Amino acid sequence: MSTPAWGARLRAPLLVIVAALVAALALAACGDDNVGGGADTSTEVAAAGDVEGELTISTWPGYIDVGDSNTVAEFEDETGVKVDYVEDVNDNADFFGKLQPQLQDGRSGGRSIFVVTDWMAKQMYDLGYLQQIDHSTVPTVFENMLPSLRDPAFDPGRDFSVPWQSGMTGLMVNAELAPDVRSVNDLFDPRYKGKVTVLSEMRDTVPLVMKADGVDPNDATKQQWLDAIDKLRGAVESGQIRRITGNDYTQDMANENVVAAIGWSGDTSLIENPDVEWRMPTQGCILWSDNMVIPKGAPNTAAALAWMDFVYQPEVQADIAEYVQYVTPVEGVKQVFVDRGQTKLAENPLIFPTEQFTADCSTQPEPPGSAADRDEVVEAFQDLVRGG
Repeated sequence: MSTPAWGARLRAPLLVIVAALVAALALAACGDDNVGGGADTSTEVAAAGDVEGELTISTWPGYIDVGDSNTVAEFEDETGVKVDYVEDVNDNADFFGKLQPQLQDGRSGGRSIFVVTDWMAKQMYDLGYLQQIDHSTVPTVFENMLPSLRDPAFDPGRDFSVPWQSGMTGLMVNAELAPDVRSVNDLFDPRYKGKVTVLSEMRDTVPLVMKADGVDPNDATKQQWLDAIDKLRGAVESGQIRRITGNDYTQDMANENVVAAIGWSGDTSLIENPDVEWRMPTQGCILWSDNMVIPKGAPNTAAALAWMDFVYQPEVQADIAEYVQYVTPVEGVKQVFVDRGQTKLAENPLIFPTEQFTADCSTQPEPPGSAADRDEVVEAFQDLVRGG
């Protein structure tokens, strides 16, 4: 089976944090080594060693299997390491804003692993906040990682990141209440006025709106980005779009406050409404990945490396994939499902999408042009979210 190439996701940035983030990254782009009060841009390599002690992981909600014998418990039993698995990454920008004062001083807030998206991983690395990963210390990772994930543009050769999961942004639909919603343009149908939401993530929502109007987001001009934002603004002001939301769109879907939304492919497990399903938009989805990274100042890099290697065992990853229903980054998981007799999971295109399934999809794009052009687009979208 061939698999698509994956891009990056940013979940629902909080605008109060975004401005600080943009300013910090602009300084970094100008070559200032003292962004935010003094970032150390020297290279460090995460040290292996005795696997013991405590391991704190910061990650997204609902992103691992649960139960008494879940993956965390198995790792603790095998290694003796006590894991504090903290679901405190609600969006990249908010998490960055919370940690940056410590990161710029070479501290990690007690965490040894973050799970963040490609673009945020790169920005953290460029700011000097992350350690590199010696491939020889995580042999299982590089034995089993999908070929399509081995050499991404943001981190060629995977010097500082290891994929956790990948996924797709498309349509989350209540099949009973909105059975005919198949295109992002269907969200603008007056029949669903006040019953739809879109994500506050610019790199998901705006490209999907452009795709629905026949614009390739990877070739879109600044004006086409702005036109898509204007289209969204009109729908917000008219009441067609109930609100621009972050992760809590899942609650709106579960409670049937909305009947359709722009949403992420694995979130049906969080919604827990049997009528709700994720749908591939007629014009294609947005592809993204989330990644494990090790910050400078991490108190237990040996345990962090051991965790990365542990979850790249196909049997372990199969347990995670069965629960989260996102795209697994590990080869061999499909065969595990086959051997377990879990045919439905082995054939699930949300876990094992083919190139044909994602043929019309795009990786998360950035607005084109100069830094000033990109800032104009970002500010236009921020103005929309502030008003939405």
